[in-house]
Amino acid sequence: MILGEIKLIDIKIRRPIHEDKAKLHEFFKLVITDTFKKEGIEEKIADLEEEIETKKKYLQLDLDSNGTLRYFLIAEHNEDIIGTIEYGKSSDLISKCTNGELKHLVEVGTIFVSPPYQNQGIGSLLLNSIYEVMETKGIKEFCLDSGYSISQKIWTKKFGVPDYFIENYWGEGMHHMIWRINII
Repeated sequence: MILGEIKLIDIKIRRPIHEDKAKLHEFFKLVITDTFKKEGIEEKIADLEEEIETKKKYLQLDLDSNGTLRYFLIAEHNEDIIGTIEYGKSSDLISKCTNGELKHLVEVGTIFVSPPYQNQGIGSLLLNSIYEVMETKGIKEFCLDSGYSISQKIWTKKFGVPDYFIENYWGEGMHHMIWRINII
């Protein structure tokens, strides 16, 4: 547990290794379960489990391809994993919701911060770190989506009005939003 705010200088950003796999699986379960509770959708067990499994598959793609199919970064504090971010091929959901308009872009996703560490700048630190990686690989544009209302507020504040707004996609009052973002 943390006491007070942490200093971003104390956060280590690095690539995952095979030995991180079990800890990352637990991290995904923790953060996704917490998110579903905060969103008031914790009863959607099948969706929660599917979300966790998708993140595990993305991690495995990264580990198996050495970052060419999916590229993860993790944030650590005192050797504890406290955040993740990744990019890779845009999802079928993004392609479907945009009529294929963004299928050529990479998608930034799996932007998770452990509940006790949220709202301390770790998500922004991870985002800036992945920007640097993408720039070195010649990626100038990406997309990002969210069906979580809490995350949508953060992304709207950071990136403005979404480029795609799919009303009631997840149910009454539960929208899906997609942003197209230029890095440069």
